[in-house]
This record gives sequence, structure tokens and C-alpha cells, in this order.
Amino acid sequence: MPRRFLQRYMPRPDTLKRRRSLRFMAPLIADPRLWVLTRRSVANAFSVGIFCALLPIPFQMVAAAVGARLSRCNLALAVGLVWITNPLTMPLIFYANYRLGSLFFDTPVREAPVRLSTRWIAEQMHDILPALFVGSLISAVILAALANVAIRLIWRWHVSRHWRRRQRKRRQRRARIEAEFDD
Repeated sequence: MPRRFLQRYMPRPDTLKRRRSLRFMAPLIADPRLWVLTRRSVANAFSVGIFCALLPIPFQMVAAAVGARLSRCNLALAVGLVWITNPLTMPLIFYANYRLGSLFFDTPVREAPVRLSTRWIAEQMHDILPALFVGSLISAVILAALANVAIRLIWRWHVSRHWRRRQRKRRQRRARIEAEFDD
């Protein structure tokens, strides 16, 4: 992950501190260690963000901010990745998590009715919740770990590619200089 690419899209801490809605998090936002972009901090931020995104809990962004603080990873990435579960993707993700939990408990999957309503959800919640939470926890742990490993590998690949390019350019420059002196 190129650091410059990530810095281009990240918000500035001083801008966030001035927002009235985020004033309660000012001490957290002010911590400079939570804005560092290193391979470790970015990989851990992806883990925290994806883990919190896949849990069916309210205030996922607050949970991601607390997780970023505890694991000392990049705050903006961890909180931003929570939006993987947005109003469009949330039903699909949570239904997949529910099916995974049903598989784990070896219980039959409840099919959604043709017309989904809050009343139906409320009536089925007692049966659905255990499978949903366990499925969400399983997928959150697995995908967070995979994201962490993938980001570390991608970062390492990017850095080694950058170093190889630099070495190639140095060799070409040396060869050009040697060719000029030989003439």
C-alpha cells in the first residue's frame, strides 16, 4: 500500500477535531500515534475495521475507534472500513453471516418472506440472533485475519517492487555514466 495514496484520501486530524459532532472524541483524534501509516498500522486498521463492520451491532464506528485505540492502528482507516456494511450491503452480509451461523449450529435456515417486514424480523429474532451473532463472529475473525495478512503481503510486494525499480534506474544511470567516460 503506497503511503502517499492513502494520505491523499485520509481526512486531516485538525479538520476532524473542529467538527462539533466529533468533539467528544477529541482526545482520541488528537493522538498522533493513531494517524501513522505503516505496514503494521494499516494492516491492523483493516483487521479492526473489517471485524467491526461484520458484527451486527449498533455504533460500529465507535467500536472501530475504540479498537483502533486499543490496537494502536490507523484510526481513519479502521473507522472508514466500517462502511463496508452500508444500507445497501448490510442485508446481504448479515444474511450470509446468518447462514454461516446456521451451518455452525446445524439448524435449518429460515427463508425470508416475499415481503420483508419489521414485524416478521421481530418475530423471528429469537431464533435468528444466536446464528447471526456466531456467524458474524466467525466471518469477522476469518476475514479480519485474511485482510491483515493480505495488506502486509501487498505492502511488502509494493515496497520490494519500488526498491527493484530504484536499483534498475541506478544501474541504468551507472551504465550511462560509464558509457560516457569510455567514449
